[in-house]
Amino acid sequence: MAVNGRQTGRPTLEEVAARAGVGRGTVSRVINGSPRVSDRAKAAVAQAIAELGYVPNRAARALAGARTDAVALVIPETEARLFAEPYFLDIIRGVSAELADADKQLLLTLIRSRQERQRFEQYLAAQRVDGVLLVSVHADDPLPEVVRELDIPAVLNGRRSETESAAYVDSDNVGAGRSAVDHLAGRGRRRIATITGPLDMYVARCRLEGYRRGLEAAGLDPAEDLIAPADFTEEGGRSAMRALLARRPDLDAVFAASDVMAAGARGALREAGRRVPDDVALVGVDDSAVARHMDPPLTSVRQPIEEMGRVMARALLKEIGGASGEPSQLVLPTSLVVRASS
Repeated sequence: MAVNGRQTGRPTLEEVAARAGVGRGTVSRVINGSPRVSDRAKAAVAQAIAELGYVPNRAARALAGARTDAVALVIPETEARLFAEPYFLDIIRGVSAELADADKQLLLTLIRSRQERQRFEQYLAAQRVDGVLLVSVHADDPLPEVVRELDIPAVLNGRRSETESAAYVDSDNVGAGRSAVDHLAGRGRRRIATITGPLDMYVARCRLEGYRRGLEAAGLDPAEDLIAPADFTEEGGRSAMRALLARRPDLDAVFAASDVMAAGARGALREAGRRVPDDVALVGVDDSAVARHMDPPLTSVRQPIEEMGRVMARALLKEIGGASGEPSQLVLPTSLVVRASS
């Protein structure tokens, strides 16, 4: 169609926002009848809609207060990482069970590139889901703010920082690191190293903080050369363990911030001829199937992953239902499960 002398297809929400001089989230809130919009912005958006001839895909449904009965579970990872990491599968299991009980459809979304994120943002702007669950969010990920701008209920798995304002369900990650080091120190280990997750993730920084607190409580040296960052993958754990052995061959214990990284570390220790636990004790986090099937079985800090998925889904359903008050922010306890590796 022709609009003001130019040929165009169906006008987009982004074009309406540009014409009105407001953000895309503001346009979405106006369309959905949100009270969180000024009269001036409402008037500007209404005028832009009239001038462009914009027809919202879901305006009639949203204004009528209807639901899609669909919830998006967003994981910014590849298929290979998704199926290699028991954590994600347990989260999906918990979320799926809770949503099934509530008769809601689960839409699993993997975001692996900027283009895929932009496509998903457009999907959200079209009001095709009632709420969003976000897993494995890095500090610089813009998606939580996009969801907030679009006024869509959302719950995070974990936090982006200590001052997280969004709804979230997390586990006691500082306590996880502390209990691992307490255990290793209690077994007489004195040169305890750690393999961290990506330090742009709050979960990784918290587990590192717990490690440091445990060393301090035991009167042990918190040497920086005993700390090796990785990426929560098996290969990352293997590479980090090799680096630790190269610079601190005298280490006698390792706290890996996930079971999968601990499995990689176990492989590197075996390559180097180090026996577990005789030469080097090893502790992970998650208490996943990986821990139970390792040789020797892995001591691990258990976090209730499937329950976290259920609690996330319940919190989101409350927000979708219009629950008032502060966002739900919950931290679930962890516990140490001792096996032969330590």
